[in-house]
Amino acid sequence: MKEAILYNTLPGDKVRCNLCAHRCVIHNGKKGVCGVRQNIDGILYSLNHGKLIAQHVDPIEKKPLFHFYPGSTAYSIATVGCNFRCAFCQNYDISLMPIREDRIMGEYVPPEEVVAQAVEHSCQSIAYTYTEPTIFFDYALDVARIAYKKNIKNIFVTNGYLTPEALQTIAPYLDAANVDLKSFSENFYKRICKAKLQPVLDTLTLMKKLGIWLEVTTLVIPTMNDTEQELQSIAEFVVNLGDETPWHINAFYPAYKLKNLPPTPRRDLYRAQKVGQKAGLRYVYIGNINDTRTETTYCHHCKKALIRRSGFQIIKNFITNGRCPFCGTAVDGIGLSSIPETRGAVH
Repeated sequence: MKEAILYNTLPGDKVRCNLCAHRCVIHNGKKGVCGVRQNIDGILYSLNHGKLIAQHVDPIEKKPLFHFYPGSTAYSIATVGCNFRCAFCQNYDISLMPIREDRIMGEYVPPEEVVAQAVEHSCQSIAYTYTEPTIFFDYALDVARIAYKKNIKNIFVTNGYLTPEALQTIAPYLDAANVDLKSFSENFYKRICKAKLQPVLDTLTLMKKLGIWLEVTTLVIPTMNDTEQELQSIAEFVVNLGDETPWHINAFYPAYKLKNLPPTPRRDLYRAQKVGQKAGLRYVYIGNINDTRTETTYCHHCKKALIRRSGFQIIKNFITNGRCPFCGTAVDGIGLSSIPETRGAVH
């Protein structure tokens, strides 16, 4: 255990956690919504600090980040726990372990070792992912500070439920984020995720202001968040963040408590992509269906293919010095030309 950051004490040995938007008031001996922060005699402790449940080398495209050092690899880490209760969670066995099983599994790995592993595997970045990085924020911050000194980038793959204080604390070290905007309905967030929509919108807006490279993902769930009106609302919000913000539209597959629903029909995904494009977004991608056309990055000016992908693999990257080689238009993103142009087969 390690004393947590971002909390304040209250009368009667209670504490208020200021890490995520739940802002839990935790009585002595109790835990917060995440199940990994506990009040012991008026001091808040992080129970999962450094206890990694997952360590992998992933393509950056798996996060998904398509405009941040494309073709590079990210050293991905996670602990157990989450501050959401999504009914469609695909990683519920580890994200909800502290709640469902009252267990916190994981092997302690010092922050220095995480960075050393990233260096050893020639990873351009470290991704805090798989579960929600906010719930292992203290540890992520320790790792990120060391990585920053080594010129290794830091990435959050997050539900966006951080407090402004938390985001501003890690912002000097956080280079990019993919944020799930799961719906544009307060009712959806309340029923399906046991959370609220507005804090997520606030996080997205603040990330943009802080200069963090941002990409947004929406899992399109049949009958849940797939109406034309809702997709339009999401697209318009993302456009307002900046039309250069990539929007990833992902196919849903039955999982956890929503096994009764069918996978997302392709026609609905293509429809959602058109909604995003019509709203004015420069880059709208479809994931989880293995369609090279909808995974390809196109120049927003001349419409020529710039980065061809197949799954998480780059087939060919045509971008030269951050620009379209066909018309010279600047391509939005970071590190677009700093990685060797090809990985795997070239066509």
